[in-house]
Amino acid sequence: MLRRHPVIARKKVTLHTLRKLYEKNEPIAVMTAHDYPSGVFVERSGIDLCLVGDSLAMVALGYESTNQISLDEMIHHSRAVARGCKTPFIVADLPFGTYERNPEQALDSAIRFIREGNVEAVKLEGGVEMTDTIKKITSVGIPVLGHIGLTPQRQTALGGFRVQGKTADKAGLLLEDALALQSAGCFAIVLEAIPEPVATFITQQLNIPTIGIGAGPGCSGQVLVQLDALGVYDKLTPKFCKVYADVGKMSIAGLENYVKDVKARTFPASGANTYQMEKGELEKFQEWTRTIRKQE
Repeated sequence: MLRRHPVIARKKVTLHTLRKLYEKNEPIAVMTAHDYPSGVFVERSGIDLCLVGDSLAMVALGYESTNQISLDEMIHHSRAVARGCKTPFIVADLPFGTYERNPEQALDSAIRFIREGNVEAVKLEGGVEMTDTIKKITSVGIPVLGHIGLTPQRQTALGGFRVQGKTADKAGLLLEDALALQSAGCFAIVLEAIPEPVATFITQQLNIPTIGIGAGPGCSGQVLVQLDALGVYDKLTPKFCKVYADVGKMSIAGLENYVKDVKARTFPASGANTYQMEKGELEKFQEWTRTIRKQE
C-alpha cells in the first residue's frame, strides 16, 4: 500500500530568503511546474523557487516551440501551479511576443501575471537590450528574473538550441549582458547552455544569484524542467538534464497493466473496488429484477 509522503512545514520563501541562501553560498534549488499536481510536487520536495516556464508549451501542451504559447495560456497554467505550490517563490515566464515591443507592453503583461496568475515575479529573456524593460517592470515593484545564454525564444536566430559563449569574445558579451541585467534591477539571472568556466566566472563577477541550466556547478543555483527530470518528456533530452525518476516508463507500465486487468475482467475486483447495497436491499432488488424483461 502506498504511503503519503510526509509534508514538512516550511516558511514561505521570499526574495529575502533567496538572498540569504546566496549570501550563505547555499545553492538555490529551482524546478519548473506546469499544473496543479506538478506544483504540489514542487511544494512537497523542498524546492526554493518554482518556475512556471514557457517550456510547458512543448513538454505539457505539445507545441513545436515555446514561442507558440500565449499569455492567456501561461496565466492559466500559473494559476493552477499556484494552487498547489504555496511555499516556494513563484516566477513565471513572459511568453514570446508579450514584452519585446516596448517596456509598456512588458509592464502590462507582468501586471497581468501578478494579478491574474498569482505569481510573485516574472522572467524574461535577453541582455543589454532589455535593460529599459526590466527597469520599467521593477519600477512598480514587480521582481524580474533575467535569462541569458541560450534563450529558447530566440533559438531560430541563434541557429537552434546551441551552446552560447564558446569563444572568449562571446563570453565577454555574456558578461556585459549579465552586468547590465544586474544594474537594471534583476534579482537573479538564469544562465543557460554556457560553458562551465564562463558561467562560473560570470557568477563570480555578480552580486546577485545565477541559476544554471547546462552551465555547470559554479552557479548560485540550478534549474531543470520537471518533465525532463522525471523522464516524462522524451522528444528531446538535453545533455545537461539528469533523469531523477523515470516516471514516464512507470506511467506507461502502469497503464499497460490497467489494460490487461480490464481485458481479463480482473478490474474492478468485486468487494475491493465495488460498492454494496444497504442491508436487506439486495434481496428486494433481485426480486424486482425478475419482473423486468429486457427490451428487444
